[in-house]
Amino acid sequence: MSSPDTAATVLQENAALWSAREIHAEELVRVACDALLADLDSPTLRVLAACTRAEAGESVPALLPAALDELGLVFYPLDSEAGRVAVARILAQRVLAGELTAREFARRIHLAHGHELELTELVAGLDDQYTTVGYGVSTPDEAWIDAEVIAEASRIAAYPHEPIESASTSD
Repeated sequence: MSSPDTAATVLQENAALWSAREIHAEELVRVACDALLADLDSPTLRVLAACTRAEAGESVPALLPAALDELGLVFYPLDSEAGRVAVARILAQRVLAGELTAREFARRIHLAHGHELELTELVAGLDDQYTTVGYGVSTPDEAWIDAEVIAEASRIAAYPHEPIESASTSD
């Protein structure tokens, strides 16, 4: 069983991932249950944890903002730039922790943001370079690209958090 602080971090991260459409609503219900087991508690978190899989898709958008607010956590509106930045930071931290490979990170960032999010534009370009490995003398090798992606992950992970007020009102 994790601590309430750890459960709050996991809930916050999964809420951001959901807001960027990286995970499904059913996963947030599971995370809410885990949070309750870790003694993180609020009235709306209890309601969220009680949702069935069938209810999750409709209930999470209505319940998540209130549950996070009751716990003093940040809600990122669906598809907001602040949410996308938060997700980029979460994924970058996972690369640095060895939970995600450099190539997987670059691919997920590229699929989620293309070349549109300034913070992750270089990572998207590096994902493009993975497809050229082995096709010519002047193309970089995979180890070089991995090192560049990891350097970018370090930069993104260190990117400052937005103030709570701006995160909940952006886009």
